[in-house]
Amino acid sequence: MQIATPYLMFLGDVPDRLAAKTAYGIADWRPEWCVGQMRLPGCAADLGIPDLTLEEARVEGCRTLVIGVVNAGGVLPEHWIAEVVAALEAGFDVASGLHVRLGAVPAIAEAAEKHGRQLHDVRHTTETFPTGKGTKRRGRRLLTVGTDCSVGKKYTVLALERGMRERGLDADFCATGQTGVFISGRGVAIDAVVADFISGAVEWISPDAAPNHWDLIEGQGSLYHPSFAGVSLGLLHGAQADAFVVCHEPTRSTMRGVEHSLPTIGQVIDLTVQLGQLTNPNIRPTGIAVNTQALDEDAARSVLEKLSAEYGLPATDPVRFGVDSLVDRLVAEFPAP
Repeated sequence: MQIATPYLMFLGDVPDRLAAKTAYGIADWRPEWCVGQMRLPGCAADLGIPDLTLEEARVEGCRTLVIGVVNAGGVLPEHWIAEVVAALEAGFDVASGLHVRLGAVPAIAEAAEKHGRQLHDVRHTTETFPTGKGTKRRGRRLLTVGTDCSVGKKYTVLALERGMRERGLDADFCATGQTGVFISGRGVAIDAVVADFISGAVEWISPDAAPNHWDLIEGQGSLYHPSFAGVSLGLLHGAQADAFVVCHEPTRSTMRGVEHSLPTIGQVIDLTVQLGQLTNPNIRPTGIAVNTQALDEDAARSVLEKLSAEYGLPATDPVRFGVDSLVDRLVAEFPAP
């Protein structure tokens, strides 16, 4: 899948920043590709890049309209269809990470064919995966897990990839969600894989490797989330993780989109070890990544210090304070062979 850059990021009329997390992820990690944003009235998200019309975006060289939103069920709202059709008519390709296939919408499919434009459904793959086998693979693997969805699992592994490479370590980010695929150019949107093949797909993206190579696998959902725990479990088993980092947002009391209470970090650690031992008996926690965006710096540092002392693990906000402490722990726990 070759998606033409640069992008015009479409945010629609999403109600908050989290609903546009795909767009934010691409803008944060591939800013050179994001020339402008297109928002509808009532949109509560803002990437901090120029608002452009389709005509202005063409003048600026944009080639693909990226639908940078997520929502329950991955649906394309009816009132967005006309905007997508207009983009195709204006000469843009369109890329989406939603569950619904762009080509399944008759008006979009017809416009793409008429104007010779490409439709990219990043969440869907043509690859055929085997079932997971759980056979021991060479190399090392780290998985991010969470107390909830949308707490920073992707940002943590991307920051770790950068930090580990700066230290001379052999590490690769393995994308398991649509935003990660946009950012890395490869990977599998695991939540679109048929359930029987989730663990096999994760084995496929993190195959047998050199003994000192780290695959840094992007986590999804939470083992405690009633909507997404099935995906999280398949990911855990397929990752065969040697190490995992728990990701957490400290200001939430309930999990996103449901009424269930947030589990504690300790509960996530215990359940991840218990279930992860099926494919790696030596799985262990090596750090805590906290999304402190809602806290001022003093409060953020206080939370991190408390969590580190409570669990005996390095705790940091990877975006705000870096990942040196997480890398230090990995180097100490897993010396070069």
